[in-house]
Amino acid sequence: MKKFLTCAAMSVVVLLSGCTVFNGNDGIVKVNNDVITRAQFDKAFDKEIDNSIFKAFGGADNFKKSEDNIMYNIYKEKVINELIIKSLLDQEIAKRGIKIDQDDLQSEMKSVIDKVGSKGELNAVLKQRGISNSEFTEDLKTQVKIKKLVRTIQKISITDSDAEKYYKSHPEEFKHGEQVRASHILISSDTLQIIRDLKAKNKNLSTEELNKKVEKIQAERKAKAEAILAEVKASPDSFEKIAQQKSDDKASGERGGELGFFTKEAMVPEFAKAAFEMKPNTISQSLVKTPYGYHIIKVTDRMEAGITPYAKVKDEIKYVLETKKQIEILKNLTTGLMKSAKIEYLDETFKPGYKPVTKESEKTEKK
Repeated sequence: MKKFLTCAAMSVVVLLSGCTVFNGNDGIVKVNNDVITRAQFDKAFDKEIDNSIFKAFGGADNFKKSEDNIMYNIYKEKVINELIIKSLLDQEIAKRGIKIDQDDLQSEMKSVIDKVGSKGELNAVLKQRGISNSEFTEDLKTQVKIKKLVRTIQKISITDSDAEKYYKSHPEEFKHGEQVRASHILISSDTLQIIRDLKAKNKNLSTEELNKKVEKIQAERKAKAEAILAEVKASPDSFEKIAQQKSDDKASGERGGELGFFTKEAMVPEFAKAAFEMKPNTISQSLVKTPYGYHIIKVTDRMEAGITPYAKVKDEIKYVLETKKQIEILKNLTTGLMKSAKIEYLDETFKPGYKPVTKESEKTEKK
């Protein structure tokens, strides 16, 4: 539920941001009187790839942007469609004279932080998705406008009764397996991130040079983790303080490394195996290596499999139901706006169903 709640808290931000009006010659799609430029497309496309399954392979830097790449065409059509929707919503917001002030923005920021857990966790989510603080602030402004837009269309009221009905009719969503409560100290040693950082500093590194530098950095970080583990063993009661000062997981570090309760499925296998083999009030005697780096784990509690009580999830259910209703209203609105909009593809290659001319297709046409 927490994972879904985090996604819901970010959903409107990710979905919606404004489209600027351009009159330049680099336009690719005209939506009524607004023009989407190639620069806008490239930025949105790169962000989409960097936040997809391709992130593990270097993201946009290593993605082949070619008409003969099937995945490129799929993502291209998806990104263009989202940019068109953003443009239409931006136009509707302007048409209805919807504006926001600083109080609106601060209130929304507080709401998102409360839903995600903390400011540190929010920053961690943004970093993971490659979203800068300035980009997030701009997206947040649009989110506030979107919520105001939704309220001009329909008032949403989710009652305690609605939440309780959902809880009773979806019991499988609130079942949980055995859980442990743990804290950790992380010394990051993500190989892919190390490679990306090294390439950003020096793109001309040979494979051999790159491998040597990666090995050196990983050895240094392991040594650092071993030193911190020794420090923790010498003073177990200082675990929380050490986590605050030295953990590379800044979000949990703010809470002394606290991760809360979690199931085996919620963590990477190496971390889950180690944590679930430990007894409450114990600290791992050796480093736990995962794709993220080196962890020192402290288990503080265990919970048998069961069902999360309604009282603990009532507010989360209400928030999720409200978000679902907002998205439903937006979908209905955008469907209507798409039908009445004048959409002109200034660059034919961005038109839905476009097929590039190849030697084989030329032969077929001649026949």
